[in-house]
Amino acid sequence: MAVLSDDEIEARLAELQGWRRDGDAIKKQLEFEDFQASVDFVNRITPVAEGMSHHPDICISWNKVDLTLSTHSEGGITENDFELAGQIDSLA
Repeated sequence: MAVLSDDEIEARLAELQGWRRDGDAIKKQLEFEDFQASVDFVNRITPVAEGMSHHPDICISWNKVDLTLSTHSEGGITENDFELAGQIDSLA
């Protein structure tokens, strides 16, 4: 899968709510009621990520979940990152 151009990345980001570019990755922070809700959310995205064999970097800090998506094997942002981001948004 090819790395997307800067223009393609910006166009795709415009279609998503709350995601931003950070170098060779896209990132989003989600806020929940408490730690349990944060963990529950991560548990909901696990099967989706596993099914795609595309795994986000995840950091949980009490009621916040920071997600970073990048296609490491390609060295940048690909269509897979945006597909997973859209699925994550539907689960939030």
